[in-house]
Amino acid sequence: MQFQNPEILYFLALLIIPILVHLFQLQKFVKTPFTNVAFLQKLVQQTRKSSRIKKWLILATRLLLLSAIIIAFSQPYFSGKKTETKQQIFIYLDNSLSTNSTGEKGNLLKIAAQEIIENASRNDRYSLQTNTDFYKDISYQDLKNNLLNIKNSAKKVEIKNIFLKINSSQKNKTNTLYKSVFISDFQNTYNNEFTNVTKGFSGIKLESSKKNNISIDSVFTTTSNTTNLTINVVVKNQGDAKNNIPIAIYNKEKLVSKQSFSINENENKTITFTLQNVTEFLGKLDITFSDTFLFDNSFYFSINTSKKINILSIGNDTNFLSKIYTKDEFNFSTSTLQNINYNAIPKQQIIILNELKKIPETLSKSIVNFSKKGGTIVIIPNIKSEVQSYNLFLNKIAGSKIKSKISDTLKITNINFNHPLFKNVFSKKVLNFQYPIVKSYYPILSKNKSNIISFENNSSFISEINSSKNKVYWISSSLSKNNSNFLNSPLVVPTFYNFGKLSFQHQKLYYYLNKENKIDVETNLEKDEILTIVNQNSSFIPSQQTYQNKVSISTKDNPTKVGFYNIISKKDTLQTIAFNNPKEESSLNFLDLNSLRKENKNINFNSSIAEVFNDLNKKNEVQWLWKWFLALAIVSLLLEIFILKFYKP
Repeated sequence: MQFQNPEILYFLALLIIPILVHLFQLQKFVKTPFTNVAFLQKLVQQTRKSSRIKKWLILATRLLLLSAIIIAFSQPYFSGKKTETKQQIFIYLDNSLSTNSTGEKGNLLKIAAQEIIENASRNDRYSLQTNTDFYKDISYQDLKNNLLNIKNSAKKVEIKNIFLKINSSQKNKTNTLYKSVFISDFQNTYNNEFTNVTKGFSGIKLESSKKNNISIDSVFTTTSNTTNLTINVVVKNQGDAKNNIPIAIYNKEKLVSKQSFSINENENKTITFTLQNVTEFLGKLDITFSDTFLFDNSFYFSINTSKKINILSIGNDTNFLSKIYTKDEFNFSTSTLQNINYNAIPKQQIIILNELKKIPETLSKSIVNFSKKGGTIVIIPNIKSEVQSYNLFLNKIAGSKIKSKISDTLKITNINFNHPLFKNVFSKKVLNFQYPIVKSYYPILSKNKSNIISFENNSSFISEINSSKNKVYWISSSLSKNNSNFLNSPLVVPTFYNFGKLSFQHQKLYYYLNKENKIDVETNLEKDEILTIVNQNSSFIPSQQTYQNKVSISTKDNPTKVGFYNIISKKDTLQTIAFNNPKEESSLNFLDLNSLRKENKNINFNSSIAEVFNDLNKKNEVQWLWKWFLALAIVSLLLEIFILKFYKP
């Protein structure tokens, strides 16, 4: 029981007054002599005892009367909070694509929004967090308006960021009671987001009534001959086997081919389409099937086979480079130091300085200028390199220098698997491969160096010298057969191949929404010119960095819808790229709520939004008790009157 005016309870101390009056009110008895009163002695004792009981009863009723009146004026009540305390409810409503499915009552997201509107209290304050927006300290009416306009999005929000906002909204606020409600399907993308120290909340799980889903997982191409291109479509099935599923491929809006397929239970299957004489193709794949998620039944991709990466090797003629940089992906050329075409250097994406004994000043100036404008440099020293010449060059290009050659046979043992150069190269960390060796090497000194491959003594074999505008890779040892057997190692192909692929981010077949995407566009922009990404319904200016012959674009928050987008300069379309929904949204794996309950006792899950909000409202309803105490005072008064009138001692 709580009191709105607890200070009035101090008046209960005044109850001591009637008690003292009762205790010290002495009645004097006058003795009257009689000749014979022995027979009255017993009667007198009984009368005095009854009179004393009556007085105690009257005292009790009066104390009860005064106490009830005082407590009634202090306004007692039952509630989960104090009357002066405001209640603010933090609501996280998951509007990811996976909530755009059908449950028992209808669309999961729309039904959830409607039930919040119907059951939320009109008197409380709210903070609403979705995957796209955050509305802080709003009224019920604002909450209602925002929920009515909520839509599904490909964006995700991390649970830790939600708790940071909860903690931030609670700072510097007093007399406020906070409650948190999480409404989500708790898809497997939340794995490891909750721990045993996660702050408590009330959770409502949204569940789809369908437990089967088929989706287009990915697309890749293969070339069977000079005229045919094969489109490989990876289809993922979750749930029961399915038969005769139609799938069609379009070029823009024109139907190119259609077929049907069957797929086993929980199977991935590759379906192929063969295209002829394709240089540019804006493809759209459609599966006609009604399942848990419909957004993953379409897939967009774009093909431009004319783009290749230009690579120039200056120095020794080595066959291994021409085998790695094949004609279908690269424009690879070699040049000796004496026959360099300096006009061709700015047109390259990557230049390899291949075992030069010294770097002439003329070449140094051209390479430094090329590097400053965004070009990638790979430096392989000669077994007899002039250290002073290399240091002059390295100081200009990367603020670094090398030491004199160290003759020592070392094994190449350590691989930085987290480096972007080896992204998606290894399915697992390889620790027991046959280690290549070197017989001599040139250690490099640089403040911004990161090791890619290292020797057994942890010194660097291949390192990247970090810079905001360029990429410089240093290979500390000559790769000649007399000095190293690295060219026989399986590492040589992915290392040099990715040197080339990372030097220019040609457009991919497709990109995903809400991911960090990097695209290089070959173009020469004038001062103050920018690139814009547009489609029929929207346009935005991406983050971009301009170099001499290219512009590097980064996208993440935009675009927000799937489809084809044009990269334009002024009114000219430079490239067309395709965006798709994140494929993890198609997963039917969800968080195990039972295990989560065991790990954190502060988390309570419920299947009904109405029950959670009704429980919150019920716990915080104020049940006033002053009327009952006023009634008790009246009863006490009537009891006193009854005792005075009818109780005869």
